[in-house]
Amino acid sequence: MKARHELKYEISFADHLLLSHRLQSILQLDSHADAHGNYRVRSMYFDDPFDSALNEKMSGLNSREKWRVRCYNEDFSFIRLEKKSKRNNLCRKQSVRLSQQEVHSLMEGDILFMIDRKEDLLKELYFKMKSRLLRPCVIVEYTRIPFIHPAGNTRITLDSDIRTGIKNTDFFANNPLQVPTEEAYAVLEVKFDEFLPDFIARAVQIGPRRAGAFSKYAQSRKYD
Repeated sequence: MKARHELKYEISFADHLLLSHRLQSILQLDSHADAHGNYRVRSMYFDDPFDSALNEKMSGLNSREKWRVRCYNEDFSFIRLEKKSKRNNLCRKQSVRLSQQEVHSLMEGDILFMIDRKEDLLKELYFKMKSRLLRPCVIVEYTRIPFIHPAGNTRITLDSDIRTGIKNTDFFANNPLQVPTEEAYAVLEVKFDEFLPDFIARAVQIGPRRAGAFSKYAQSRKYD
């Protein structure tokens, strides 16, 4: 599991419009993007009764992790469980496929199926759901424009229309009630391995913006 650099910037509507046009001319779209050049992401995040993941993020701890279940464009035939870890300003992500029935089981607190799966990631989640009482706590949904480049294994994403389901944790809901997080119009994410190519670094420059610690998960919990 390779560690990656990850920078995030809150951006305005004008920034989003500028960057989407600029990056389209120099980078390739991710193969999963649709005919409009984007896709919809839905994530269900987990936390414990003490909101440890939320508090660690808000406190800016340098060593933390978060768990989520994710799908794209409401395609429930391809769902992944992901664990994202941050250590010393480097990010690592592990993932494993889940079936629709297995996600239903997670939502209902029936976690015994993970014992029969061989993947270490599922065994770790089973342990933490038993010992720390991790449970689904919120759903976040947004539209992503994804760009890629092989040099540095670079990935640039523009995430907009970020919405939260508040207390609704029905991952399979059709047209669920959601509200905007309202903190930022969009988020620019810059991810790369050892280096970021100079021409990409110049392309994502949009004036006096500073890398921050914007968290879609944290913003989605502000209505609690």
